[in-house]
Amino acid sequence: MRIVVLDGYTLNPGDNPWDDVAALGDFAVHDRTPDDLILERARGAEILLTNKTPLTADTLDQLPTLRFISVLATGYNVVDVAAARERGVRVSNVPVYSTDSVAQHVFALLLERCLHVGLHDRAVHDGEWTQCIDFTFWKTPLVELHGKTMGIVGFGRIGRRVGELAHAFGMSVLACDVVRKEPPDYEPFAWRPLSDLVAESDVVTLHCPQTADNAGMVNADLLGRMKPDAFLINAARGGLVIERDLADALNRGALAGAAVDVVETEPIPAHSPLLTARNCVITPHIAWASQAARRRLMQATAENVAAFLAGEPIHVVN
Repeated sequence: MRIVVLDGYTLNPGDNPWDDVAALGDFAVHDRTPDDLILERARGAEILLTNKTPLTADTLDQLPTLRFISVLATGYNVVDVAAARERGVRVSNVPVYSTDSVAQHVFALLLERCLHVGLHDRAVHDGEWTQCIDFTFWKTPLVELHGKTMGIVGFGRIGRRVGELAHAFGMSVLACDVVRKEPPDYEPFAWRPLSDLVAESDVVTLHCPQTADNAGMVNADLLGRMKPDAFLINAARGGLVIERDLADALNRGALAGAAVDVVETEPIPAHSPLLTARNCVITPHIAWASQAARRRLMQATAENVAAFLAGEPIHVVN
């Protein structure tokens, strides 16, 4: 079977070979595929692999040989899965590969907000410590996490891992989820509705999928319920947050700080209000991208393709 990767660069920029996938068929990989080349590159393939290259109903209509799509991610909104189902095309994703990497990145963002390590490193290299009359100095208040409350919106695999790390730091954990499964085995822990969670938490971190119901849920009203010395972290989906409202809250001091790894439009546009907002750390959607996580993603993708070829597809989302 012909296997075509439409946008493979972020998964394998040179350190994560395609060998296990390539061994499964007639294989071609493209680093990136602009919209006007999707049909040209996809035509004739039975299997397509995509991360962010969209596969719409109109595109699927023009690919009669297509039988299987494996999304190189957990989120699969780039594929019209209903249209694919109607055309007999199975769609699989990779549901578990980046849990530990994302949770780790959340705490990297949080600790930067608490301790401003980068700022102090620059100050030392600029000579401020050399010129200091005391043995130490700090340029910002330094925040200790022990005894603080972490509010986790979305308590799935990643949210639960973040909760475990928060507990290890001595934090209380509150969680909000549309489905309340078994609570974790540590304490203190409690379920809360969203409005109560944001009001009680010192840190609010988002780990829910973006849906039609929750897009833009972090708005001026919700931000207004947060403590003025609280932090907001988003390593889930950029569309959960109304960015102008967040920037306004930061700029008027209604929120102590924010840290985001995702934004509504990626790459971030030059006019984004977050780029000039006070106390806002932004990373370029890298929480998922540790080498270990990308290697798990590659292996799981090979397993998805192999399972389809064996007639027993796995991780099917449609």
